[in-house]
Amino acid sequence: MPASCPECASRAGSPAHRRSRRGLLPDRRPPRRAPSSHRTAGSRNANRPDLLLGWDAAGASLVVEECGPWLASLPDASWELYPPQRRAAAALDWDPVHGDRVQQLCFTAEGLDADGIVELLDSCLLTDEELTSGEEGWKHLPDAFDDMLDPVA
Repeated sequence: MPASCPECASRAGSPAHRRSRRGLLPDRRPPRRAPSSHRTAGSRNANRPDLLLGWDAAGASLVVEECGPWLASLPDASWELYPPQRRAAAALDWDPVHGDRVQQLCFTAEGLDADGIVELLDSCLLTDEELTSGEEGWKHLPDAFDDMLDPVA
């Protein structure tokens, strides 16, 4: 699988890159310890649809942090509060349904099973049936990150 993001291309080892507009289903979060290092450009958790999450991991170390709101969740006038680079990136990758919300994960390791990682990540995404409950329904799902982030309001 070729590297499809600068983060993957800049790291040694075999890359696996997964990009999706669907949110991660909270109780299907990928394992905390993956056989690689991984980063996200943005992570969309189904029960936190307005919150941009950032992941950074290496070996057994995992940091998940709140990185502010997705711009799609804000009134247009509030965009001026964010750096021009972030606004430009959102505008360039805007989706008519999801706005700037996207799941973008990059894993690298020597001998990484890229297809296996992508399959694992796909199993963590909302299914077509689960998507029909909408954002209000997703907010009531169990939270896989409750031990790392503030509770869902």
